[in-house]
Amino acid sequence: MQKKTKRHVLGYTLIIFILFLIFGGTAYGMTRYRGVKKAIDSTYHDSGVVKQRNGADQLKNKRPISILLMGTDTGALGRNDRGRTDSMMVITLQPNKHKTTITSIPRDTAVNIPGYGRPSKINAAYSMGQTKMAITAVQKLLNIPIDFYILINMGGMEKVIDEVNGVQVTPTMDFEYEGYSFKKDHKTLMDGKKALAYTRMRHEDPNLDYGRQSRQRAVLTALVLKSTSMATLLNQDFVDSLSDQTQTDMTFEDFKNITQKYHLARKEISQTHLQGESTEIDEQDMEVVDQYELQRVTDQIRDNLGLDPAPTGNIEYR
Repeated sequence: MQKKTKRHVLGYTLIIFILFLIFGGTAYGMTRYRGVKKAIDSTYHDSGVVKQRNGADQLKNKRPISILLMGTDTGALGRNDRGRTDSMMVITLQPNKHKTTITSIPRDTAVNIPGYGRPSKINAAYSMGQTKMAITAVQKLLNIPIDFYILINMGGMEKVIDEVNGVQVTPTMDFEYEGYSFKKDHKTLMDGKKALAYTRMRHEDPNLDYGRQSRQRAVLTALVLKSTSMATLLNQDFVDSLSDQTQTDMTFEDFKNITQKYHLARKEISQTHLQGESTEIDEQDMEVVDQYELQRVTDQIRDNLGLDPAPTGNIEYR
């Protein structure tokens, strides 16, 4: 159920994808710093959620924090069509234990979204009430606090990937999708369109959404490796295109606190996911998660955050 890596870039996934902007900005002088600060400031968007605790205080005092990372794939952020979240991950950073944990929540997890009359997939929460409803649904499903969120528009990553002249990815299976062919274990240079096709395929993967999440992480990891060069970080077009596809309720000061106080959390990376069972509900295929599995994930995340044990949430579909 759980996979551990130490000092391995795969574990950074989406979080380092954002944080490298700060590392680069602080490393290359005041002009670069100001450019990065402006880019980060432009991504700020309050979720509207009444937080269970003060995330900024957690950061200042170097306490464990949680970040809900969400990916969409239906156009530009701020669009009229709100779309759904194609990926949801709860990241917990434990600076004093030098540990980061990534918990993926399958997009098809069956829940009773607050205020909605019938069972739905958890990825629909974003379309019903954007980040506020998505955060609320995750908190109520697992009975955990979400300190911050980061939303990334995967559809807009095409331009970002092209800005770095493509990424090198090694496919984990043979398949064809959207006119592209992918060969297992064959390292491939992918431009933006091909990389997105690689991350979008789901139904041919024997692991379905779990497999797709793994491919998304692989592409983002490859992008991070390509993006952390000085030439790329000094490219304002690249930084601007990245910030155009990102939205968060973390301020520039919050990001600075993470880079200054939480860098040791990268020493040990654990990855796990909420495991459900495929079931047809109202003529839709959904993932139903039992109480034991929900409690396992709740216990793990609350322990990571230094919180007392508590029963899991109460909006799961039974």
